[in-house]
Amino acid sequence: MLLFALGFLLVILQPSTGQFPRVCANMQSLLSKECCPPWDGDGSPCGELSSRGSCQNILLSQAPLGPQFPFSGVDDREDWPSVFYNRTCRCEGNFMGFNCGECKFGFSGLNCTERQVKTRRNIFQLTTSEKNKFLAYLNLAKNVPSQDYVIAIGTYTQMNNGSNPMFRDINVYDLFVWMHYYASRDTLLGGSNVWRDIDFAHEAPGFLPWHRVFLLMWERQIQKITGDENFTIPYWDWRDAEDCVVCNDEYMGGRHPTNPNLLSPASIFSSWQVICTRSEEYNSQQALCSATSEGPIRRNPGNNDKSRTPRLPSSAEVEFCLSLTQYESGPMDKMANYSFRNTLEGFADPQTAISNPTQSGLHNALHIYMNGSMSQVQGSANDPIFVLHHAFVDSIFEQWLRRHRPMLEVYPAANAPIGHNRENYMVPFIPLYRNGEFFKPSRELGYDYEYLQEPALESFQDFLTPYLQQARQIWAWLVGAAVFGGIVTAVLTGLVRACRKKKGGTSSEIQPLLIESEDYNNVSYQSNF
Repeated sequence: MLLFALGFLLVILQPSTGQFPRVCANMQSLLSKECCPPWDGDGSPCGELSSRGSCQNILLSQAPLGPQFPFSGVDDREDWPSVFYNRTCRCEGNFMGFNCGECKFGFSGLNCTERQVKTRRNIFQLTTSEKNKFLAYLNLAKNVPSQDYVIAIGTYTQMNNGSNPMFRDINVYDLFVWMHYYASRDTLLGGSNVWRDIDFAHEAPGFLPWHRVFLLMWERQIQKITGDENFTIPYWDWRDAEDCVVCNDEYMGGRHPTNPNLLSPASIFSSWQVICTRSEEYNSQQALCSATSEGPIRRNPGNNDKSRTPRLPSSAEVEFCLSLTQYESGPMDKMANYSFRNTLEGFADPQTAISNPTQSGLHNALHIYMNGSMSQVQGSANDPIFVLHHAFVDSIFEQWLRRHRPMLEVYPAANAPIGHNRENYMVPFIPLYRNGEFFKPSRELGYDYEYLQEPALESFQDFLTPYLQQARQIWAWLVGAAVFGGIVTAVLTGLVRACRKKKGGTSSEIQPLLIESEDYNNVSYQSNF
């Protein structure tokens, strides 16, 4: 009954986050290189008549890139999204979306003026009904076509530079699987040649902001297709776990009784088909993943290469990682030493922070441990454990942000691997998001983690937030008023003193004391702000 009710909602709800907007996946938009769809509210491009946004040229970062990608003009993802579009909607205020029809993360309401903070919870803290609802939502997403987005099944060159559009429909869950694949796929160089040392979502500074946006978009998509605006992604706290405690039929699927590489038939996930897992086949054909079914989810947790990943990460390793003060360092890739990002991602030793790509720690350890679909980067999002895992990785990122309170300038502005500089747009998201925009505390983006909450502090902070925002808006006026008031006070004080001197009335010997000597030391001075 729950799935039937959720399916009914599809008639009245339309999802709107993802990759290529359906309304822009046509020859006219590709040839004009413009993606500025009308907002349904007023029918104008980007909701311009309602001051929601306007169609603008895309401003691309000119900052130099690192040496990891020695090519130019060979990959559609370079200077994203300019190969496909060079004009998109630029939204004003708290509006967001490919047509400025939505609110920014952390805002809601008709005019996107209402702040909100939702809480992501430990999956084992959910009630049975909440847990079952989450599993039903996942399965619904796997069976519901995305209404607003399609995927590209050919490169821009294969599309004859836009005159032969190559797109196809996809379900909501697989849309995100495909986006993860597309961001991490190899560069096709023609013939049988590819360039593997490229990834717009991993092995560089953007790893954490990219997956943060990915989860926010995924979360919002579920909220839309279900009508459950309070839905949040649960997380799996895997610190010190001795095995995969979510790998049972009550949660994410147990082991098949006769084939340890497959899921139990009792799990709803046993019927799921994976996509985008055959990278070598795509490379040999110089083709993109077309999102066709490629078999069931594979998972054999714990039967991985123990020399690479002997166990799941420990609390001590996470704490050491959090103690690192540098977000990024050196070459800003998987060879970076003493880098919080590289250590959390798992390419540096979680006990020394020295790069060691032959080992897999923290984030990477979980992927390797699962020993199946999760263990291959491009197709790892096929396994729904991916969402639980990355929600917890994001919570560690959040802990680091709160502990070290870095300025935006800490995130590298230049010389990072391609796509990872602060002002680069993240591949393959439309609407456009820059890496640096998500290098900030999660509460500013509308969510928090249950185990990180500090109730008293949060309530006081929430109380102050609107007043601080108002103070910022009138700060210049306050400063001006203070200066003017000081001048007036000084002038009046001077005039009063001058008048007293002219009167020259009572001598100091016969003036009454304002404070008796024995009371002088008991006077306390307070300033009222």
